[in-house]
Amino acid sequence: MNHEQLYETESHLVTRIGKAFLTERVVMHGKDLHHELDHLEWLHLYLYAILGKDPGKNVANMLNCYWVGSSYPDPSIWPNHVAALAGSVRTTPSLGLMAGLSISEASIYGRRPEVRALDFFYRAGKWCDDGGKLEEFVDHEKSLGRILYGYGRPLAKTDERIEFTLDKAKEYGFSEGRHLKMAFAVYEHLNREYGYSMNVAAVHAALAADMGFSCEEYQLLLSPGFVTGMAPCFKDAKSRPEGSFFPIRCDSIVYGGVGKRDWGD
Repeated sequence: MNHEQLYETESHLVTRIGKAFLTERVVMHGKDLHHELDHLEWLHLYLYAILGKDPGKNVANMLNCYWVGSSYPDPSIWPNHVAALAGSVRTTPSLGLMAGLSISEASIYGRRPEVRALDFFYRAGKWCDDGGKLEEFVDHEKSLGRILYGYGRPLAKTDERIEFTLDKAKEYGFSEGRHLKMAFAVYEHLNREYGYSMNVAAVHAALAADMGFSCEEYQLLLSPGFVTGMAPCFKDAKSRPEGSFFPIRCDSIVYGGVGKRDWGD
C-alpha cells in the first residue's frame, strides 16, 4: 500500500460489511440487524456475519452440532485446563476464556489441524478430478512426511463424536456428500495399510468441504466453539480454594537438566 491509497481512507471508514448508525439502525451485509436478522439464532447469525449470506437452516444446524459435540466440561483436557487455571487464580471470565481459546489453535490439535484437514480434502478432490486415485494421493502425502490430520487420535483409538455427527449429517441432509464419502475411503486405506484410526476432525472437515466453506471461513466458524466446555471449568475452579487446581509440589517435578545453572550476575 502506498501513501496515496492511505489518503483515500483517511478520516473515513471504507467497508461493505456493515455499520452501526447509532440511535437509528445497525446494518450487517445489507440487512437491518434488529428487524431483518432478528429471527436468526446466534450461531446462525454468526454464520451469516462470516459468509455475508444466509447459508440456510440446515447448514446452521449442522455447524451447531460441531459445537455441541465438542463441548466437554472436563478441566483436565485442553483448552479447559487453562480456563480452570484462570478461575483458580481468580482472573476474570473474559481473560480466562480468551486464554483457553488462544491455545485451541495448536499445531497438533484444535483449529489449525482442522483447517489443514479441510485443505487436504480439497486437494484430494482436485487430484481425483485430474484423474488420480485417492489412495495414491494419500500415499503421496505420507511420502512427503505430511501429517494426515483427522486420522489417529492421541490417548484414544476411537472418537465418540463421529457417530453423533454422522447421525446429525443424515438428519440435515449431508450424509451423502462427496468429501464425506472420501473421508471414509481414506480411513479404510489408512487403517488397512497403517493401522490408523479416525477422529472427528476428518468428518467435520469433509462435511465442511461438502458445505463449501473456504479454509478461512471454516477457521472463523470453529474458533469460539470450545467456550461452552470451558465456562463450567472456569466457574468450578473459581468456586474452590484459590490455587487448588492441580497443584504440584516442587519435589514432584522430574528434572533431567544440568545440576546447577550459571545465572550470571
